[in-house]
Amino acid sequence: MLTLQNNTAKLTILYTSDVHGHVMPIHYGTNEKANLGLAKYATVVKQTRKKSDHVIVLDNGDLIQGTPLMTHYVKQHTDKENPMIKTMNTINIDAGVIGNHEFNFGSNILADAINQSNFPWLSANIIDKETGRPKYGPPYTIKTFANDIKVAIIGITTHYIPNWESADHIKGILFKDALNTLKEWVPYIQQKEQPDILIVCYHGGFEKDLETGEPTESLTGENQGYDMCEIEGIDILLTGHQHRKITGRINDVLVVQPGNNAAAYGEVEINLEKVANHWCIRNKKAFIRPLEHIRDDKEIMSNMAFLEESTQKWLDQPIGYIEGDMTIDEPFHARINKHPFIEFIQKVQMEASGADISVTSLLNNESTGFSSTVTMRDIVSNYMYPNTLVVLELTGKDIKAALEKSAEYFILDDQGIVTVNPVFEHPKPQHYNYDMWEGIHYTINVSMPIGQRIEGLTYHNQPVADTKKYPVVLNNYRASGGGDYTMFTNKPIIKEIQKDAVEIIREYFERYHTVKATKTDNFKVKPVKNTS
Repeated sequence: MLTLQNNTAKLTILYTSDVHGHVMPIHYGTNEKANLGLAKYATVVKQTRKKSDHVIVLDNGDLIQGTPLMTHYVKQHTDKENPMIKTMNTINIDAGVIGNHEFNFGSNILADAINQSNFPWLSANIIDKETGRPKYGPPYTIKTFANDIKVAIIGITTHYIPNWESADHIKGILFKDALNTLKEWVPYIQQKEQPDILIVCYHGGFEKDLETGEPTESLTGENQGYDMCEIEGIDILLTGHQHRKITGRINDVLVVQPGNNAAAYGEVEINLEKVANHWCIRNKKAFIRPLEHIRDDKEIMSNMAFLEESTQKWLDQPIGYIEGDMTIDEPFHARINKHPFIEFIQKVQMEASGADISVTSLLNNESTGFSSTVTMRDIVSNYMYPNTLVVLELTGKDIKAALEKSAEYFILDDQGIVTVNPVFEHPKPQHYNYDMWEGIHYTINVSMPIGQRIEGLTYHNQPVADTKKYPVVLNNYRASGGGDYTMFTNKPIIKEIQKDAVEIIREYFERYHTVKATKTDNFKVKPVKNTS
């Protein structure tokens, strides 16, 4: 909000990032109430606007994908307004930024979302190859307040998207380097617009430790937030993508990141003073505000009533039955020992594709597997991404390189016990980047150095040969090199299955109705020590 007293002013900015389809205050996997969602955030925005007529409200991307509600909308209700856009229109945000997950449902869903928006989408580095101009919206927008306080807001997106997204979803689009794009636009905006405040909304995160400047991940270009703070002229950097909660300063640039799933939001307070007819920033502070004890906004809840009821009915549909046990009690055990749920996903992928080698992962630590009766809620809570399947032609050398990459997930602790490598947990949890394979046999020897851990790699009882070619089915994210699996990038595509994983799993249950829980011990992780 903006308050004016003589030659001083206070400006407050509210923003969300990585909302991932969360409007309703609910965990869909359990159907339990939760202190999250845009319905609660809308109350915060309304309360803020009651205190002042001047408010900046922004969204930083990954808005339209991530919940069963959005999956159900895309499958059955696209004749209606996109619920995420309807909600942001109701909140009346000032601008949004394209996130990488905006592309997950394909170009038509994204185009419809943008066309339905009453706010601009800022996308300085997402370029239409035909026109050479930003494809989805202006590179920046200007907000001018009372007493001519002028704020420039530039939107930028991680350019790493082609490493994850299906090629047909991003056809005709050029993703320019985010850092280099900012280096071009920031001085241009400062010279042309002469704003009092320049805000960068970046759907990306930090590649280095905020205090030491030491890299915290491979410097692939996925995250460039730290280096962005070296660009002269940026006052505030709003970030996302990594699902972290961060406030701090780098080179006097105020940086923020508010987590994910609309469980919290970012708030920035800026105090200004007018000196010689120019507004100067005297101090700036950032806060992460949780949504606990915030009531649901009645208008948003009313708007969502029909789609939410339809989603709940869809989620409660029994799809099939399990004979045996596919429940997951301990995610780490499901990764270190073959688990029936993982074998089930592998079987689904192999049948859908015709390949007899399959790759999958346990997507997050909240996955509980399947109990005796399987509903759509169970499927979407265990497989929450709209992945499709791809069959790649890989050499034995590619397969071994991928297995070595997965083997980095483990380390030995001080007692010589296998545990999770901290880089897969901090600064961002990346458990989904540990893959398990079906159709081959192998051992991960964690006592060996990284890059030399795979032993006994065989296919049909024969050693996997470096130069021999093998058909392998995996999801489109991994097939495009997602998770830094660069050995998969640009490999020959044998087949693409253009249905998302939820639909493929549902169809599998339609064919077999009752599925036996089985486990083939085709891999092991050693050394195994008794921790009891």
